[in-house]
Amino acid sequence: MGTGRELGLQLRSWMESGSLGLDNGQALANRLVDALGAEEGLKGPVRDLASQPLLRQLLRRRGEPSLTAVEALTSHLARTYTPAVLAELHDLIEAATGITPPAPPTPATPPLNDAESESEPGTQHPATHPLHSVVGPGLGSDIQALGAGLALAASFSLVLAWAAGELDQALFDRWRWSGGVVLALSLALVQALSLGPLRRLRRRGLLNASSCGDPRRAWCWISSPWIHGRHAEAMVNVLLLLVLLGPSPLSLADVVLRYGLTSLATTALAALLTRRLGVSQRQWCGATGAIAALISLAAILSLLRWQELGFRVGSESIPAWVLLVVYGALQLGWQLPRSTPTDHSRPIERLWCSTWWWGSLLGLGWGLATWGSDLAQTLLKARPGG
Repeated sequence: MGTGRELGLQLRSWMESGSLGLDNGQALANRLVDALGAEEGLKGPVRDLASQPLLRQLLRRRGEPSLTAVEALTSHLARTYTPAVLAELHDLIEAATGITPPAPPTPATPPLNDAESESEPGTQHPATHPLHSVVGPGLGSDIQALGAGLALAASFSLVLAWAAGELDQALFDRWRWSGGVVLALSLALVQALSLGPLRRLRRRGLLNASSCGDPRRAWCWISSPWIHGRHAEAMVNVLLLLVLLGPSPLSLADVVLRYGLTSLATTALAALLTRRLGVSQRQWCGATGAIAALISLAAILSLLRWQELGFRVGSESIPAWVLLVVYGALQLGWQLPRSTPTDHSRPIERLWCSTWWWGSLLGLGWGLATWGSDLAQTLLKARPGG
């Protein structure tokens, strides 16, 4: 008996005993997630399913024909989750309501017909595109589910930036430490403490697919940028922050604020894509998104301005494109492999659900906007009377 069917039978038992109300979708979701126990991969999808009003409608009328509601609910699930997760959710619905949903789609790809086989190389059909289900029903509810964590993390970034400014004036200004050096050393200290006194915080403070939409674990959005799941990645990120921000003239308050907000933006985009694509086993932590944005920004400006932009290490300068290639290769090695044998997502989906990818895209956009602004100012000055 599969996990979905077991959970559905448990749900039906609660309904028959009268111990479960259907007015509060959040309460239903919490109870189902608690019943899952250590089955981390299904917590996010089950919570999403429990929040759907159509499921509660089916539970109130279980055993009665309600084809419209069943088709609408399963259609939403099919656009959001992978076939393996979808099959478990279908079993849950059938066991709980007594109504058999339409069969989930098989993961096998049908053979191409003659017209498709003659299409241009590289053509991606909409049904196989990794982002085909991103925009559609449920997008608003996914954004709303992330709202508590986003608001808390954004507010905390402002508070932390103020505290960093006060600490900078009281201590680090006297030592003539730059804001980038303090940030890098702070991340190194937190990671070192996570090997001992903060070991439990490191396990619980990581933000993942199952906790990103849970209001009770919204605090993980605060801790996520400051701890790393991989010690090797933490060492690489600390060294890169020293290279990228060590010589920066920015104050500690500015560095901390920009770091916090950039990390929040990349994590929010990765988490939203994870929920929309139904990738159930992703986690986001550390400085990866912010570092990717800085490297991508320097690389695109170097290309657009047709001049080499680099980062000085002692007497040597490392070109931005070298860091882009090296850091990109490391991240691909960490992001593309499956995290567990039960991870059924595709490599391109795991890439889209990473903060490194979104940090690179944000840096690219930031660089294009900067170059466009500089170009516009140059053109205005070149005009007669400008």
